[in-house]
Amino acid sequence: MKQIADLHIHSKYSRACSPQLTLENIDKTCRIKGIDIIATGDFTYPDWFFDIKNELQELKGSKGLYKLKSAEDDKVRFLLSTELALIYKKNNKCRRIHLVVHAPNIKAVEELNKYLDKKYNIRSDGRPILGMSAEELMKLCLSIHPKFLIYPAHLWTPWFAVFGSKSGFDSMGECFGKYTENIYAYETGLSSDPEMNWRLSSLDKLTLLSNSDAHSLPNIGREANVFNLKEISYDEIYDVISLRESRATNAAHANRKNKSYLDYTIEFYPEEGMYHYDGHRECGIRFSPEETKKQKGICPVCKKPLTVG
Repeated sequence: MKQIADLHIHSKYSRACSPQLTLENIDKTCRIKGIDIIATGDFTYPDWFFDIKNELQELKGSKGLYKLKSAEDDKVRFLLSTELALIYKKNNKCRRIHLVVHAPNIKAVEELNKYLDKKYNIRSDGRPILGMSAEELMKLCLSIHPKFLIYPAHLWTPWFAVFGSKSGFDSMGECFGKYTENIYAYETGLSSDPEMNWRLSSLDKLTLLSNSDAHSLPNIGREANVFNLKEISYDEIYDVISLRESRATNAAHANRKNKSYLDYTIEFYPEEGMYHYDGHRECGIRFSPEETKKQKGICPVCKKPLTVG
């Protein structure tokens, strides 16, 4: 069955996000836009997690997916998710990374939140900043449940991404260490599309995902993933992503009658993304990579290093 899934959005409790991002409004928006599976976002934030537990109910035939209790049907299914910001030092170097985290059930989220609430401030923002490494987070989540699904958000964003120019990483291995083998996917982000990512051979074995990272209702579904699922459940989505049947070219070789797969992604116009090109917004400077090299990475207006997109 064809299912359009947007696996990364935020709630009204995240910084710079619309107060209209309630579960009821998200459900309504998904019905208008044709989104079948939507991320809850922000499950570490206590007030939002309270709403999740009280306004959603697990579907009997779709283990690990939830529906709005007040909805007449289950056309829109919610998948437990959050985005975590990690800032820490490793080898005397500051590291910054945003990770998308999907959980298999409410109990797993409760255990994760209980641990994080003891050590970090998860009440300040829907996307909390944690002073722990990516390896530590992987170890923690997988010790709670082996089917936590974790992957890098917006892979190329300068400030908080594995391949961001200012994040402190140059490879998946440098970021995730011995847990690199447990990273099955990556998120393209709005400023890149699949063709751009396929140029990097080290990503070939990973599942390419595109999500909206919506901060408001109109942005839901601006990027999404189109799955063909034999069974609509968290486990089925997890298995498709972890088995790395990510591209339509790979799916074409699968037995489509007997196997679930990720068929294709719905893409935002990458040139409109905030970090598609290099530059300085305040200085009104926007450069292609070739122009950045000519300028030796320096802004011609303020004479400071350019932000490389």
